[in-house]
Amino acid sequence: MRRLREKFHERLRNLGAVSGRGGLCCTTSYISRFSFSNNQKKEREMASRLRLISMCTAALLATGCAQLIAPPYSSDYEALDRLKRVPAERVAVATVQPTDANNAVNNLSLRGAGFRSGSGTFAKYLEDALVGDLKEISLYDAAARTRIDTVIQKNEIAVANISTGTGLMDVELTVARDGKQRLRKVYSAQTSFESSFAGAVAIPKGQAEYPNLVRALLREVYTDPAFIAAISK
Repeated sequence: MRRLREKFHERLRNLGAVSGRGGLCCTTSYISRFSFSNNQKKEREMASRLRLISMCTAALLATGCAQLIAPPYSSDYEALDRLKRVPAERVAVATVQPTDANNAVNNLSLRGAGFRSGSGTFAKYLEDALVGDLKEISLYDAAARTRIDTVIQKNEIAVANISTGTGLMDVELTVARDGKQRLRKVYSAQTSFESSFAGAVAIPKGQAEYPNLVRALLREVYTDPAFIAAISK
């Protein structure tokens, strides 16, 4: 046992000779270097996170300064094909209301970024979509005795949620023939789409969703038996 203790103390003395300051100091020095290395790693991770947040913020601010334009409308040809088979009269389309560019339905924003229609207003966007669809199936005639009047009541694209965006549109649509009302009804459409915490992702997705919202609304109109009856001969 004595020989074992002597060998142990001899190894400790040798360790002290190598370190120059004693084995304990050597061990303490190693621990200090390890702690310093660990702190550096944490600092690098924190700096990386801060850079990511800064990049996201910069993207949001840059996009917020831009004026976003709604993409062009594209028709729902399946709904139009069904409507084309209906023995309907040609119809005229009155100016969609409200025409005031300052009205809430014509002033949308996506996380602070201004969002507008290339047609001037979202009311005109809807009017152009409706006229274009009716022309597509040869049902439009500006001088027709059957006329469609439309008032937008709600018009929203929301991207505040970090995972899901939504679109909502309500319109009051009236069909009259020779001045006599044949239909008056509120049509609604709601869409949802994938969104994100990052504005650089969420904002373009909201922008791209608008034509889908209008298409969903007009599909509700074109497939409604009451609307079909109102424009039929």
